[in-house]
Order: sequence, then C-alpha cells, then structure tokens
Amino acid sequence: MSIMDSIREKAKQNMRTIVLPEGSEPRTVQAAAIIVKEKIANVILLGKIEEIDAVAKEKGVDLTEVTKIDPVKADNFTECVNDFYELRKAKGMTPEKAEETIKDNIYYGTMLLKKGIADGLVSGAVHSTADTLRPALQIIKTRPGAAIVSSCFIMEVQDRKYGKDGVLVFGDCAINIQPTAEELANIAIDTAETAKALVGIDPQVAMLSFSTFGSAKHELVDKVSEATKLVKQLAPDIKVDGEMQADAALVESVGQLKAPGSKVAGKANVLIFPDLQAGNIGYKLVQRLGNATAIGPICQGVAKPVNDLSRGCSVNDIVDVVAVTAVQAAAQKYI
Repeated sequence: MSIMDSIREKAKQNMRTIVLPEGSEPRTVQAAAIIVKEKIANVILLGKIEEIDAVAKEKGVDLTEVTKIDPVKADNFTECVNDFYELRKAKGMTPEKAEETIKDNIYYGTMLLKKGIADGLVSGAVHSTADTLRPALQIIKTRPGAAIVSSCFIMEVQDRKYGKDGVLVFGDCAINIQPTAEELANIAIDTAETAKALVGIDPQVAMLSFSTFGSAKHELVDKVSEATKLVKQLAPDIKVDGEMQADAALVESVGQLKAPGSKVAGKANVLIFPDLQAGNIGYKLVQRLGNATAIGPICQGVAKPVNDLSRGCSVNDIVDVVAVTAVQAAAQKYI
C-alpha cells in the first residue's frame, strides 16, 4: 500500500467535512463526486448552484451526496458577515466591506471552519496560495502554541532503505523564505507532528546544513545549530539533531563517520531545510531525479487545516489533498 493509499484509508476511518470554495471549477466538481463516493470525506461545494450543477451535468458526475451552498443566498450569510466584521473591526473593517468580503467563496468557506460547520478547507485550483491562506490567517489564525504557518511535503522514494520504508517528510519547501532560528525550530516541531499524524512515523528530525556538527563555520550554520537547540528545549520528546549534512542524515555509514554518537544521523525520516531555496530545490530534485512521489505542500500551524493546490492540479491531486486535510482535522486534539 502506498503512503497516499494509507492516508485515504485513515480519512475513511474518521470522516470529516471539507469545504471546497472553487465549487464550479470542473476538476473540483469531479473530485467532489469521487470523494463522497469513496467516503473519504463529506464535501461542501461553494458557488452558484446552477453553475455547479451545469458542470456536474457536463462531466457526467453525481453530486447527490455533496452539499452545495451559494454563500450570498445562505441562511447564515448575514451572521458570517457580522462575525467577520467583529473579528476585523479593530483593523479598520467596516460592515459594508465585511459584506463584500464574505461574498468571496474562500472567505465564506473559512467562516464555516471558524463556526465548526466544516473541519478543513482546500483551494488553489484557480486561486493563488496567498488567496487561500490570507482568509485563514485573518479568521482562524494560528493553532494554539503555533508560532508560524509553514509547509511540508511527504516524499515517497524508490529506495526504501531511506526514511520509514522509503517515506520521508521535508519542511519547509513552500512558504517561509528565510526563517529565523526561532521560526526554523517551530517549523521542525510542526513538521514532526505532521509526520506522526499523517504518516504514522516516529519522527527522527535532521536539521540540515552544509556543515555537520561544526565542520564549517558560518552564520548560516550558526542559525541551524541554534534552531536545533531550541527544538530540544521547546519539544524535548522529539528526536532531533543537527546541524548536519544531508548524507550524514540519511546514510548510516556516513552518519557514523561525521556525527558519531548521534541518535538521528543515518536514520533521519524528517528533513528540515535551512531556507526556502534549499527546501524547494531539494524536494524537486528528489521528485524528478529520484522519481519520488511528492505529496504537498501540506500547510501547518493554522488553527484548522487549510491546504493549497497547484493550479496545474489533477482531479486525483484534489482528492489526495482533501484526504490529507481530513486526516489533519481528525488528528487535531482541539477540534
């Protein structure tokens, strides 16, 4: 069973309600039909009902078990407007602007998360990452204890001797360009939690650098070293080590040579990159040259799960991201 098959099965065991704001987008409509048919999650599609139904008819899919809501005609539209105004009035929000804002499907969908009507949100087939995350940060904000919103990728590589039977988790590869030591520590903690919740692994976290245990001297190395110390202070139960080079993190013989005594070196299954350039390049090299499956980006740190799609996503990609979002929702202790 692939890691994605495993995640879909987890989603089925504890079905959650996921809202899809791009409700009349053809791939999204097709994905919604698959999701409810396979009982991966309950689905709410947002948009003009006649447009959603027209796309469903054109694609030949059955939306009988899918909830469809036109935000401006919804019974709770005015309530959502008023609640959003109260949330944002200190930031200069007016009642008129709040009403116009909640007409946006993503904002209305995020209010459904705030109210507990939905457990997660997936968008991005036609919207940018900023369009997807901005409402979440304004309305539901970061989860208790989270200091930063970040991302990770689940990577399933061909050579199963790496990670947990070929599965590793990479962070942050999509959001934070140049994290500080404090931010990097929080990215590591959240990525370890994601690895446990979605992949079911005992995280062994390597804080990556071009140096291993002081083999090179530079302020960039110092940042990773400081972040490692902070992880150990903030989350003492997490197995973490660094700073270390990628080969020391992944290859046992190299780890023993470069980092003798480390409990993580050579056995890492969670890799934390020092900045976005390294993370984005790293996961794409592994994906393309290593023919690995890359699942993500998976957003972390938001109070309820909100995930972003690539605008080039397939129907199957949407189904997968909804399954991931549903499992994240089920794993959150405060939901």
